[in-house]
Amino acid sequence: MTARRSRSRSAAYAALALGLAGSLALTGCNSHSSKKSKKSSFSSSSSKTSKTSKTSKTKKRRIIGGSAAAGGAAGTASRRVSDCYPSTYKVTFSQQTGPKSHVAVKFKNSTSRDCKLYNAPLLRFNNAKAPLPLLQGTPGHLDGTRITVPAHGYAYAVIPTNTAAAKGTEQKSVTIDFMGISASSVTHGPVTVNFAEKRLHISVGKSKVTNWSSSLHGAQLAGGVGN
Repeated sequence: MTARRSRSRSAAYAALALGLAGSLALTGCNSHSSKKSKKSSFSSSSSKTSKTSKTSKTKKRRIIGGSAAAGGAAGTASRRVSDCYPSTYKVTFSQQTGPKSHVAVKFKNSTSRDCKLYNAPLLRFNNAKAPLPLLQGTPGHLDGTRITVPAHGYAYAVIPTNTAAAKGTEQKSVTIDFMGISASSVTHGPVTVNFAEKRLHISVGKSKVTNWSSSLHGAQLAGGVGN
């Protein structure tokens, strides 16, 4: 083999090796770019999933919060206490004799819900034009008494009759209104109780009636006839 032919083969081998090296380098670059692309795509997908999850949680919290607020409003509405109203069997009268004579007025809340009473009962004996005066305050200057009568509970007011003028004469009937929060307002009524039909002997003269009280003893003390 001549020297010239040997040099030609060496040059050919060198060219082939250089081509192979270039091809391998290009393959490596493409592989690295593909990995980077996949990694970038995965990161983008994870970020979107995370944002979607956060948005979903936020919306869920808002919905739950709104439901709680609605539940609170419903609870408040259900806790509202309505006004009490009189009837011929819910309001009863009894006469107490002796040095501290008085007429006890008893109201029974026969419902399964609480109700509220304001100030004092308005009582017109024998169809009187004006109700019995109030012992605590006057129709124009009320003291703002308000009591809640529990379900199946009671409230009381007292009419002192411990003097001859206050005891007066026996009454035939009484018409009852329940006062409202103001001096001129009435929540419910009127109803009329016939004492003769109920076989009651109630004597009332120039007297006054106390405000409602949660106990008979409290009403008696307010009327000055308690122990």
